[in-house]
Parts: sequence; structure tokens; C-alpha cells
Amino acid sequence: MKPVTVLEAIDQALAEEMAHDPRVILMGEGVATKRKALLAEFGADRVRNTPLAEGIIAGTAVGAAATGLRPVIDLLFAPFLCYAMDELVNSAGKLRYLSGGQFAFPLVAIAMTGAGWGVGAQHNHNIEAWFVHTPGLKVVMPSSVADFKSLLKAAIRDDNPVLFFVDIGLAHTEGELPAQEAAVRLGEAVVRRIGEDATLISYAKTVGVCERAAAVLAEEGVSAEVLDLRTLKPLDEAAVLASVRRTGRAVVVHEASRNCGVGAEIAAMLTEQTWATLKGPVLRVGGPDAPAPASYPLEQAYVPQVEDVVSSVRRLTRSAAAA
Repeated sequence: MKPVTVLEAIDQALAEEMAHDPRVILMGEGVATKRKALLAEFGADRVRNTPLAEGIIAGTAVGAAATGLRPVIDLLFAPFLCYAMDELVNSAGKLRYLSGGQFAFPLVAIAMTGAGWGVGAQHNHNIEAWFVHTPGLKVVMPSSVADFKSLLKAAIRDDNPVLFFVDIGLAHTEGELPAQEAAVRLGEAVVRRIGEDATLISYAKTVGVCERAAAVLAEEGVSAEVLDLRTLKPLDEAAVLASVRRTGRAVVVHEASRNCGVGAEIAAMLTEQTWATLKGPVLRVGGPDAPAPASYPLEQAYVPQVEDVVSSVRRLTRSAAAA
């Protein structure tokens, strides 16, 4: 089977879900221009370019969801979500609860995030933790081509609003799609590499960083497990706990700032629930508390590297050996 890119997998998911359910509509900044095949197949009523007005786009989507449609909105870059916070957080995230469960609000907001294109701080800001902290919203951040397709389909079929983040650094990476797609639910992590000595917990492009780090560690005789969260909310707590209880060591890796990031929540959970089996502290490898640089070399220095992960695992395993 011919490999496809992440962006092509997203387009396939959109086309299949729009064909499957006539209630699915696509709106956003340049969607009809960028996705001409979808426009030709489904028409301008279901594939609509919008003004550069994120609050209006998100507000329209909330209203469309309330009337029975299943809108997907493309807001381009994650920082632009700042213009739609009231609509996404105060409306989409709360209205199902406020209705006592009488209404569903199936809405997917797609946004690109992360380093890789040198687009600068106003376009590159990993803000997924904001929405993990928001009641009523689900948050998805895949790492593989297959997961981008299957998880987007799952998000579109979900009856709750979902933030679907596309890591820019993965956009043009290629992978093969399975001949028969397995049903993937939101909230299920997956083990990318089995290990015994430490668990590397990650999502998006840093999953690849963890896999490369695990290969380096294997040459040193350290067996590291790589756990891809895939969905940040709902979080697959059972998978995280099971892995760390078995290995006894954990390093959480993400590109977003360490400060109050997803890794902090996971570290707290592990400390509370796996204390008896931990062989060392839960460590975090994350980005700095600083805006992302536009310079490509500086941007790469901003992102956690293989050596950062390797040195963290060495710290845990060597301290145990010394003890």
C-alpha cells in the first residue's frame, strides 16, 4: 500500500466521515481552497471558507452542533484558539452539562501546533494543557499517520467537543494505513515499544524522540518502554499506571512547557498511585517557559531531544545501581 502523509490521512478521514454522515460539515480558514477534492465531492454547503474570525467560526460551530449538525472547524494554528476561548470553553465545553445531558455538542476543532516550520511564537505555542484543564472538552494529539486518521474519525463521531491538535513537525511525515482499520476510541493509549526498566510517556512528535532514546538506551543494556498517550483527555490512566507499576520508573516527555503541563498531572498521578512500586522520582522532560523562536536551529533546541530523554533515564537507573 502506498504511504500517505499525515495531512493526506486527515483528508481521508474527513472525506469518509462526510460520506458516512450528511450531518458532518467542514468550515474554516481556507478549507475549501486547500481541500478542493472535498469541495468538489460535497459542495459549498458542506465545505465552507470562512473569514479570519476564529470566534465567529467557533460560535457558528457551537450553534450548528446544537441544531443537530456535526461541524469540523479548521482554525489553522493553535495560538489562534485564543480568539475562540469563550465559544470553545464557555459554550461548547459547558452546554451539554448545563442542558442536563439533553443536548449533544459534537464539534471538532483542528489546529496545528509545535515546532518544525519555524513559524514563530504567534503561530507556534503548545497550549493543549489549557484545554485538558477545561471541563467538557476532549483533547487528542496523535503521533502516527494511522492514528491521525482513526482518531479524527472517532472525534467526529463523538458527541462532545474535541480539540484535535496536529503537530506541525509531523504534518508531512509518511506512514502506511492498515488495509482494515481497527476501531479506535478516544482515551486509549498504546505501547509503541515494550520495555522493563523504565517507561517513557509521551504524545505527538516526542513519541518519536522517546523511541529513538529507547534505541540508544537498549545499546547500554537499559530496556525502556514507550507509551503513546494519543488522547490527553480522557487520559488512559489504567495504561499509564500498569506500565509504571511494572517498570518502576517513569519519564514524561512533551514539547509543551514543563510548567503546569500534562507531564505535571501525570507525575502527580503516579506519585499518588504508584508510590509503593516506584524506584525513583517521576521525571519530566519538556519545553522551556519561553515563547517559541522563529529560527529553525533555535526552534530545534527548544524541543526535547533524544539526549535529554536518555540522560533522564540514566539518572534513574544509575542512581538505583549506586544504591
